[in-house]
Amino acid sequence: MNSILENNLLKVEVSSFGAELQSITSKASGYEYLWQGDPAFWKRRSPVLFPIVGALWNGVFRIDGREYKMEQHGFARDMEFKPVADAPEDELLYVLESTPETLEQFPRPFRLEIGYALYETRITVKWRVVNTGPEELCFQIGAHPAFNLPGFDASQPVHGYFAFDATDLITEIIGWNGCVGDVGAYVKLDDVGMLPIKADTFSRDALIFGNSKVHRVSLLDSRRSPVVTLLFSSPYVGLWAPKPDAPFVCIEPWYGRADSVGFGGDFSRRRAVNRLAPGEAFTASYMILIDNL
Repeated sequence: MNSILENNLLKVEVSSFGAELQSITSKASGYEYLWQGDPAFWKRRSPVLFPIVGALWNGVFRIDGREYKMEQHGFARDMEFKPVADAPEDELLYVLESTPETLEQFPRPFRLEIGYALYETRITVKWRVVNTGPEELCFQIGAHPAFNLPGFDASQPVHGYFAFDATDLITEIIGWNGCVGDVGAYVKLDDVGMLPIKADTFSRDALIFGNSKVHRVSLLDSRRSPVVTLLFSSPYVGLWAPKPDAPFVCIEPWYGRADSVGFGGDFSRRRAVNRLAPGEAFTASYMILIDNL
């Protein structure tokens, strides 16, 4: 089921399946900012990543000495959330609680709440994770919104630009099995400090910036006009597109990241996990600012 938030500037649509953002359109121009899920490139639009972000080494993790299998980015994106009927009038709120099926994949009870609020040209996405079980809950959570590249032309050498609130950027390198290696690489920015989006920008998979260095990423079109900006406090952010000719890019705030290559320890010892004692709650949010209506 899809629900709508709107004002005189924007119309925002969210699905209860995966609590996934479906559309962000300008009321004035009708322009669609969010990628619309063409499976020829990538079937998703803005999945919520939970209880893991990224890939597991050999596709498995360990809790209490037992191995479990899980696909990249976890299961929440492919589950039906329950809409909260008494959410504030200007917000949409969705809830997912652990089930016998999720406990077979991930043996820790939880409650996951995803909220969306619209104010002027700002969309705030809110996360709340509650440990509803008797043991410590370790988890990761992240966002994966995809944004259209305005006027995309695959024949042009530059399709757009990223701008950051930081310089001297080093990306972690994704290697075997979609996991992260030990060696990073400097990301070359242009003479005004922007990263051109080209066919080879994601030739080695996603760019991953960690160590809480980047907290603002803007997408600009090929003429350097701002399109959207994401603001976040997460320790990681990923940038990604699936193919050289993809007409969109993803800007992904993460509280977590993929396993390191060769990791074989307990889930609680994964890099960048969040921890909750029984009854505790984790809250976080990020904002999507529409820069050009």
